[in-house]
Amino acid sequence: MRKVYLFLLVFISGAAVLAVEILGTRMLGPFYGVSLFLWSALISVTLVALSIGYAVGGRLADSNATLSRLCIFVAAAGLWVLLTPWLRGLVLVTTESLGLRAAVLVTALVLFAPPLTLLGMVSPYAIRIMVPSLKVIGRTAGDLYACSTVGSVISALATGFILIPNVGVVRLAVLIGVVLVLTAATGLAFENSRKATVSAIAIGLLLSAVALVTMPSNEADPDKGLIAIEQSPFAEIRVVDMSGKRHLLIDGGVHTIVDPLTWESHLAYSAVVDLAGESFDEPGSLLLVGLGGGAIAKNFARAGWSLDAVEIDPVVIDMAQEYFGLKQTDGTLYEMDGRQFLLQNSNHYDLIVMDAFGSSSIPFHLVTKESFELIKARLSSDGLLVINLESRKWRSLLVRSIAATLAQHFSNVLALPVESDPEALGNVILIASNRGLAERVAMPQWQIPSREYLKSPDYRRDLAWDNRFEPEIADGQVLTDDLNPVDIWAEAVNLTARQGLHAYFKNSDLNW
Repeated sequence: MRKVYLFLLVFISGAAVLAVEILGTRMLGPFYGVSLFLWSALISVTLVALSIGYAVGGRLADSNATLSRLCIFVAAAGLWVLLTPWLRGLVLVTTESLGLRAAVLVTALVLFAPPLTLLGMVSPYAIRIMVPSLKVIGRTAGDLYACSTVGSVISALATGFILIPNVGVVRLAVLIGVVLVLTAATGLAFENSRKATVSAIAIGLLLSAVALVTMPSNEADPDKGLIAIEQSPFAEIRVVDMSGKRHLLIDGGVHTIVDPLTWESHLAYSAVVDLAGESFDEPGSLLLVGLGGGAIAKNFARAGWSLDAVEIDPVVIDMAQEYFGLKQTDGTLYEMDGRQFLLQNSNHYDLIVMDAFGSSSIPFHLVTKESFELIKARLSSDGLLVINLESRKWRSLLVRSIAATLAQHFSNVLALPVESDPEALGNVILIASNRGLAERVAMPQWQIPSREYLKSPDYRRDLAWDNRFEPEIADGQVLTDDLNPVDIWAEAVNLTARQGLHAYFKNSDLNW
């Protein structure tokens, strides 16, 4: 029975390691963005912590390995995981002054290194307890590490596919901690008297009950402006009302801002995207890749366009319909990846708008030479491709490289910057086609710059059109499915964007 318990303990510990690592992306993602850098930081912290745990656990096991001591290590790891929902807010505030990259590393170390180090001690310690002689040490070590790895595999699948979308981040952290504490308490039964065993299990149950009752709220709180919060298979989705506007946040990044009374968009780039529609004599067919809150979809639907919209995240679709006024009559919605849709659907469109890029990530498979070749095949002969990018400068390497990649299939590529400062962070709209653009896009009539005009969509369209330019592509990198560094470039954008987002939401209570 003791041997079976040790295998169970190793299995649960291995499962907890992967669950904590994946959970870290959802705990920190809304504040830092789920970027390549965040994943690198979490993986590095996990490997460093496990390495230290293996080394320390092996040395402690050689001195005096007992099951009781092993259970104490596991219980301590469980208690720390139980505390992470409470510690998260304090650590995020404390480390923010370090700068985004240093803050990610330090926060990950503080929150996750202690329990992962303790869990790393489990396998070498368990090997020492189980091995009766040197003749079977190899087989025993192999069996235990295999058991731990199987637990990690099952946990990775369950955490991503089932637990996070259905249980939530805070509850899952508490659940992991509870399981570890109860597993450790049960193990003490093999080493102690019945009275001690009952006491240990009772304490474990009490701590678990207290954690479940007092855990920080991660639920919607309309009184504080948090209208809705959901964990999808892809991201954390929030709907926030602040300063008379409604915001859609995906992993902490703003994807839609509208007036909740009129559904008018307050993101400047959506007005600039409308310019593409003006280059057609009459409304035609539109494919929108990336729905967000549906502001662009609603704009084109009101203008009479026939709309197909593709969105990979089902929760985003639900939020757009429930909280942002998107109606079924506005268009046909497809729940799938944009490139998969293009492969499976042979329809042709007059206009394709790609709006699937956030500050913290750019789906690299949507901006490659191969992807643009597929998009070209789905456009009518007179069609336009419109891409919304967030860039730190008008003429950044990101803009130049995507333009260079577009130039492999389109004879005309035009950039329309949304912000007036060429060196500032902002959206840049790329329009690509195999027909002329300037002679087809009707330039809006300049108006007297009144205060109302400067706040209007017309001003944003005029500003973008007046500042239009053809991107230099000579030094741009042609992006392919094989070689594509947009994740790195997007991280640089995320670094700047998150600073602005933190300042924007500084006085809100979003329960990060």
